[in-house]
Amino acid sequence: MAFEEATPNFDAPIPGQSLTAELGARPWQSKPQYSTVDEAVEYYMSRMTTEDFMDQLIDVMEMGVPITNLANSMQLASVMEGVHTVDVGMLVMPVVMEMMMLLGDSAGIDYETGLDNPNKGKARPTKILKVTQAFQKKLKEVDIDMGVDEDKEVEEVKEESGGLMARRK
Repeated sequence: MAFEEATPNFDAPIPGQSLTAELGARPWQSKPQYSTVDEAVEYYMSRMTTEDFMDQLIDVMEMGVPITNLANSMQLASVMEGVHTVDVGMLVMPVVMEMMMLLGDSAGIDYETGLDNPNKGKARPTKILKVTQAFQKKLKEVDIDMGVDEDKEVEEVKEESGGLMARRK
């Protein structure tokens, strides 16, 4: 098994290969099929109301996949197929998510929306907080070693601006 992991994968695309296709040859480089939000909503509603889609969506929702991930995957795939643009896809996402939630509610599924913060209300030190605390501790050690007196007032040094756009006095 270790030998399989060490062997290089020669089936990967060559670096820069995406730049070799002719301009407009890819679906996302040409004019989209639906250029307005209303047209894109109609497209998604017609796809989402099929029996096959509803069965598959319910199965995936029962597995616990968040609706935000499902909706984002659908709109991203549609962008890559040239159905609509990225901005129309982002504007359609709330409507697609609402439709998915409606299907989940009608099927009686306890689904995950993906909109809730699972760490909300939990007090846990983050990596940034730990780094900040270590940095503050190190600063205190340096101040003690250098003999800096904390009670001594520090005078503000007023620097004169000498840049290109500086005003003369």
